[in-house]
Amino acid sequence: MNAGRIAPLALYQEVAERLRQRIFAHELPPGTWVDEQALAGQYGISRTPLREALKVLASEGLVTLKPRRGCYVTEISERDLDEIFTVMALLEGQCAADTARKATEADLVRLQALHQDLEQAAAKNDIDGFFEANQAFHQEVQLIADNRWLTQAITDLRKVIKLSRHHSLFIDGRIEQSLAEHRILLEALGRRDVDATEQAMREHISSGRRALAKIAARRESAA
Repeated sequence: MNAGRIAPLALYQEVAERLRQRIFAHELPPGTWVDEQALAGQYGISRTPLREALKVLASEGLVTLKPRRGCYVTEISERDLDEIFTVMALLEGQCAADTARKATEADLVRLQALHQDLEQAAAKNDIDGFFEANQAFHQEVQLIADNRWLTQAITDLRKVIKLSRHHSLFIDGRIEQSLAEHRILLEALGRRDVDATEQAMREHISSGRRALAKIAARRESAA
């Protein structure tokens, strides 16, 4: 049997990843019209792989293709965030519950080590470090839960959340609050208390949404 040669990463996939990172960094802010001709010139490519890349990003909800008007970076509203975080709380809560059922002692040790990274970042008020450690902790919970469909759904929703112009960790006291929520979650996991673990994760996700809402309210009052 001839399995054939392994093709290199398709050009449109590489273009999609570059655009994805520019969107996450807000180099292409929400609402921005995507100038296909200019981008094709910047990347030295034809518009065909660029358009394929935009279709990928549209399937992820990061851009919106509008007939006869072109492509725009998706704008995420407060209602969008309410709805997304409601679903996220359900999905991540289920993921945490599955982890409480399945985690081995070695799994719990890894989660405890990741939690220590959170503690250290919080002690230094290192927002970037805390964010990275938090991401790693949640990804480890998903890995232990071992449900690829849950992980895929959570990953897709987190991509859309990144379109928000603000991050909840920038609000005063949010790092300390998030850390306290993680302690409760980790303690419930250690007890293998499925219901308490699920509830702790749901509250943790919902708390992040409330922090974002406070930032939005302050922005509106200052406008």
